[in-house]
Amino acid sequence: MGLLDFHRATGYAPALEVTVRWARWFHRWTSSFSQQQMDDILDFETGGMLEVWSDLYDLTKETTHRELLDRYTRRRLFDPLLEGRDVITNMHANTTIPEILGAARAYEVTGEARWLKIVEEYWKQTVTDRGQYATGGQTSGEIWGPRGQLSARLGEKNQEHCTVYNMMRLAEFLLRWTGDAQYGDYWEKNLHNGVLAQGHWEGGPTHGQAGGTPRTGLITYFLPLRPGATKGWASERNDFFCCHGTLVQANATHTGAIWYTSDRGLSLSQFIPSQARWTQAGVDVVATLNTDSQSGYTQAVNATEFPTGAPDRWAFDLAIKTDRPVAFELTIRLPTWLKDPAVLKVNGKTAVWKANDGWASLSQTWHNDTVHIELPKGITAVALPGEPELFAFLDGPVVLAGLCDEERTLVGDPLHPETLLTPDNEREWRRWTGQFRARGQERGLRFLPLYEVGYERYSVYFRVKSSV
Repeated sequence: MGLLDFHRATGYAPALEVTVRWARWFHRWTSSFSQQQMDDILDFETGGMLEVWSDLYDLTKETTHRELLDRYTRRRLFDPLLEGRDVITNMHANTTIPEILGAARAYEVTGEARWLKIVEEYWKQTVTDRGQYATGGQTSGEIWGPRGQLSARLGEKNQEHCTVYNMMRLAEFLLRWTGDAQYGDYWEKNLHNGVLAQGHWEGGPTHGQAGGTPRTGLITYFLPLRPGATKGWASERNDFFCCHGTLVQANATHTGAIWYTSDRGLSLSQFIPSQARWTQAGVDVVATLNTDSQSGYTQAVNATEFPTGAPDRWAFDLAIKTDRPVAFELTIRLPTWLKDPAVLKVNGKTAVWKANDGWASLSQTWHNDTVHIELPKGITAVALPGEPELFAFLDGPVVLAGLCDEERTLVGDPLHPETLLTPDNEREWRRWTGQFRARGQERGLRFLPLYEVGYERYSVYFRVKSSV
């Protein structure tokens, strides 16, 4: 896969040549097995081999590479999926997700409908029907939990980093194929509460106080979700597991899910400061997304207009510059966590836009314009599938972690979580911290964004009982 990526990125021919020669060996090797023997081999973790053969066939159109694609088809997984049977519960997740990614590429390369059906049924069984943790993950010990019954799987080995990254990739395939905003929502949730919560942590005192833990944390294999958990940060030199490799991919390729272009125009799926360059109807266009310095989640210390407290929205400015005026459609994802309708302004004036299945659509002629985007957010409480009294709290798409070393019960109404949590230590220089504390409880409890937890003990889920 690395060789093919290098060839596609640079055009370096020897990388493709090595891969082609390598494929010849695999073709000879697999020719010696019966179908049953090959199926036995594929029952073990074969990683991204099906995707590699799909990519290679796409580049060469050689018959032997198509044969390898067919030989690495995991029939004992794919056939039951095509029949709608649940073969996922208690199955090793990160054996199967890369194989489904291979099916996704096989669909793109061959156009055969069965590959699409395999991908769609897998998503239905793993996400739609199974439910998910508030973080977006669904696994424990790399194993798929039972449908709608995730409470018994809270432990030290939830949400392996590789499964997070690979399921984000799967969501991105489905987003491109369907345009369904739910896949962008899923990708966003896993970015904030998976990749950012597990990939790297950097803390340390800014006020002269020294702590008893390191100032940085490297990747965590898993993300514990049980009460009083701690993240298991790897050491710099004495640990190396599969997620180290995935970490490189996750940090290098996430930019591929922000912007999308088509004949109709530009779509913004993720709210990450970035820039897109493309040609629309023969006109060069540059779109630049930046955090708004007045009402966004960061704010300049010398700002003259600002909220008195932590902003109740994410805010961005999208600058569109063109060589000459050009008409196209701009679509912006409307996240499911919105507390109120999004606010869109073009050049300071309220924009006329249409809501269409999770997207805001603006069609006009563009030339050196600025779109101001405001996304109202707030605290929500999300129940754990299979345990309706256990709740996690989110600020927009960001999971909040309560700093405690034991199970805790909160008293209040989860339908009105703003009565349970209130802002705490909300501002540090130019940054709004996103921190909260419990209100109206017998004992105090501080909440941080899960991705800002370093070596502290924390809990994600809390039992909430009515005060009546």
